Amino acid sequence: MDEESEPIQPQDQSCWATLPDVCLRRVFWWLGDRDRSRAALVCRKWNQMMYSADLWRYRTITFSGRPSRVHASEFESALWYVKKFGRYLEHLEIKFLNPYNAVLTKKFQVTMRGLLSCLGKSNNRLKSLSIQHLELDRLVWRNSIRSSLIKSLSFFLKKMGKHLDYLSLKGARLTVEQGCHVLNSLSYLRNESIASELNIEDYFSHHLAVYSSPQFNKTMAMFHNLVSLTLNYNCISDELLENLGENNASTLWTMNIKCHIHDPHGQVVWGMSWAKLARQANNLKVNFFFERVMKYERLARILLQEIPVRSISLRSCYFSDPDWSMRPTLMDLLPTFRHTLQKLIFEFNNNHESLDEELHLLILNCRKLFYFKIWAFLDVRFVERILKSQEEGQCALRTLKVRIYTNRYETNEEDRTLREIYRKYRKLIDSELNYFVIAYPMM
Repeated sequence: MDEESEPIQPQDQSCWATLPDVCLRRVFWWLGDRDRSRAALVCRKWNQMMYSADLWRYRTITFSGRPSRVHASEFESALWYVKKFGRYLEHLEIKFLNPYNAVLTKKFQVTMRGLLSCLGKSNNRLKSLSIQHLELDRLVWRNSIRSSLIKSLSFFLKKMGKHLDYLSLKGARLTVEQGCHVLNSLSYLRNESIASELNIEDYFSHHLAVYSSPQFNKTMAMFHNLVSLTLNYNCISDELLENLGENNASTLWTMNIKCHIHDPHGQVVWGMSWAKLARQANNLKVNFFFERVMKYERLARILLQEIPVRSISLRSCYFSDPDWSMRPTLMDLLPTFRHTLQKLIFEFNNNHESLDEELHLLILNCRKLFYFKIWAFLDVRFVERILKSQEEGQCALRTLKVRIYTNRYETNEEDRTLREIYRKYRKLIDSELNYFVIAYPMM
């Protein structure tokens, strides 16, 4: 540049430099941790955006249970994250996938001790905590490692219990004493918990008759704000239902109850106890999930007519029993709930009996039913009968999912018929239904 010429103007700034904070924050929200760290080096503004609380409110931390170089840094990066951004956390989910040996469970326990300790010191806004499928009754968890992890978790819940609104410890597999000790931490120094959602499905080990434990009923009496409760049927008793009615009548909306064949489920629960709870918590809806509990006699002891049942799932997991019949359940038991049932899920092996007519009648009887899913041996024309009833206004399904089992490897004939049915009712399906139907060889 000579003395008489105009100074050269720098090029116009990139549009990224003038991007509003709300837009830049959205861009950062879509980036992974590594890309966020790199973007934070671009300029001061972007570095400040890295510490925006909105970016770090939700977090899922996954630990692999298998030894691998690829996953070697998971434990260190989890601690780094909590130390740097843990104070912003509101919703935390932790997963430990199928631990392979005691070395990895020990590493996980040590990492969790540091993570929970750091979080307990820096965070006062955590609302939701989920630590699922630890399966602490497995042999890979040595007694000392298990005890140390439970101790760290209990200490953390004592500090954060006054903030937590949601807690899921699904699949923890604890003894009754251990499980109650952890849950009691939520009400430490307050004699009650403010948690509104509690998921303790498979929280206790298999084969435990939790319903007979005074300690468990005393622990559950500490919850006074429950909106949703998820648990196993081996926890249900008259005492528990009475506690829920006395302490959560104005808030309780949903109970999700799982009943597994290996869990004790022969206890006597009186219909009057369910009726009293339903009167006190008049918005209550109950969802049942049965795993290999299929016989009518067992189901009839559990599914009492006083229960406000909203959905039922019955799964036999491909097990076949020629002495078992599904017909009494479909014809006599489930129609009891025809005024409240909204969702039905069936997965069973009925190769020894045809149930098309009974299933069709059940759908027609349940006038509030909007979701129907079935995996079973059915005639392909069963689907056409359901669609015809839907077209005529005899049912009001919004979701129809059917897997038709066959005893042949080839399903060409069934597939061709299903295509014809779809073409015939395409307008109805496209406008009203979430529709999935398939033929499946069951050999």
